[in-house]
Amino acid sequence: MIFIATLAGLLLLTQLVAHLCHRIGIPGVIGEILIGVLVGPAMLNWVHLNAMMNEFQTIGVILLMFIGGLESDLGLLRKYLKPAIIVAVIGVLFPVTIMGATSYLFGFTVMEALFIGVIFSATSVSISVAVLKEFHYLNTKEGATILGAAVADDIIGVILLSIMISLMHGTGAAAGNANNLGIILLEQLAFFGGVYCLVKWLAPYLMQLSEKLLTIAAPTVMSMVICMSMAAAADLVGLSGAVGAFFAGIAVAHTKERKTVDQSVEPIGYAIFIPLFFVSVGLNMNFAHLNQSLLFVVVMTVLACITKLLGCGLGAALNGFSLNSDYIVGAGMISRGEMALITAQIGFDAHLLSGTYYSDIILVIILATIIAPFLLKHAIRHQQVDKAAVRQHNLQMNN
Repeated sequence: MIFIATLAGLLLLTQLVAHLCHRIGIPGVIGEILIGVLVGPAMLNWVHLNAMMNEFQTIGVILLMFIGGLESDLGLLRKYLKPAIIVAVIGVLFPVTIMGATSYLFGFTVMEALFIGVIFSATSVSISVAVLKEFHYLNTKEGATILGAAVADDIIGVILLSIMISLMHGTGAAAGNANNLGIILLEQLAFFGGVYCLVKWLAPYLMQLSEKLLTIAAPTVMSMVICMSMAAAADLVGLSGAVGAFFAGIAVAHTKERKTVDQSVEPIGYAIFIPLFFVSVGLNMNFAHLNQSLLFVVVMTVLACITKLLGCGLGAALNGFSLNSDYIVGAGMISRGEMALITAQIGFDAHLLSGTYYSDIILVIILATIIAPFLLKHAIRHQQVDKAAVRQHNLQMNN
């Protein structure tokens, strides 16, 4: 029952702090992350990540991305597929080259430096989705580009990680899964073929079938079956479970049960699982060896933000986006979150990164993840102010 009591305390704290954050104009997810920092190893050391907490936060990521897919406009995603791919490619090249080179200057080996670059090439838009939802920006060209780029980014990151592990001839389960890059790519192609079938035929059939079941909340349960199955399938082929959940959300969004599912799943996710995901980000922080590596952490945190902001912003600019839109896309791609944490853990297990520097890398990931929603909020506010000014100017001209 200790976990149950801890869960109750964390949920109460996240509600109170998120409420205060909203009152002062800060994204609620920041408060939830700071709760994890406060009660975790970084400060009070009351709560630690354990098996149960990890399972809850994993479900939180899956549900958050499912909701993101559920509320996304597939037509808009198709429309901005090309800019999304360009944003993803440039957004990977910048951190791999710049952060890799910087790590080498700090004394890392060539392979370690390259791997650090690969870690920070990852993007996790779970937090960005929460901010985009808060400002009703999911179904905009910027939101569609960010979501599409995150999926492409994930695939590129998996390929780079597989190549790195193969080059190092790592041992263990992680390396075993990466020994044959060709098989991994075929599995991922098969997964996306399955996504097409799901959106086109399977999800509509299953959701229609759920309407005939004489059970409570059958459409919601069926949507969760689709969501969890797709998350597991994505994980099986080496992608993030969040990617599978996102496409599951898109599939369900194109059925007539969309509204019912949306109204049911949001309370489930935001009542328990999603807040615990954001708390777990804070629980990963540890300041034990910060004195010895402060310069490295500060420099890498700044670069983690700048490389994505400029790289992804440049990708958006090359597609004709305005400066404000470039800023939103770049800011929306900064968050590393669970994708970078997972990549770092796999690399650590495969001996691509020593334990001495592992904690420093984790701290940089978390700091960049905390900074990301502030920048994204500022970018959105900046665009809204400019649009309001243009409207005011047009009104004055008409009068």
